[in-house]
Amino acid sequence: MATPTPIDENPGKETDSVTVFSSQTDDSEMEALAVRGLLDANGIESVVVGSTMIPSLEFQVQVPRAQADDAARVIREARESGPTSAEEAEAAQEAGGTGNE
Repeated sequence: MATPTPIDENPGKETDSVTVFSSQTDDSEMEALAVRGLLDANGIESVVVGSTMIPSLEFQVQVPRAQADDAARVIREARESGPTSAEEAEAAQEAGGTGNE
């Protein structure tokens, strides 16, 4: 008979998904997709969870537990730098730079 693995010793613990963003506004799907794009651009795997059939329901962005701290930092830094920083990065990329100048 197989012995059940205790929860504390779950070998998949680091790959469990955790929510790093959630929104239940009119544009929550667009917000979640923007956050996912931000995370993807920073090399952080993510998935959007929500129903496009019922857009008034909550949308979430989830990442592997092992990347949760990095994801939270990237989201926090993006919020702190605001839209002006995003516009400057986009302009730099269009001018042939990396956007990290």
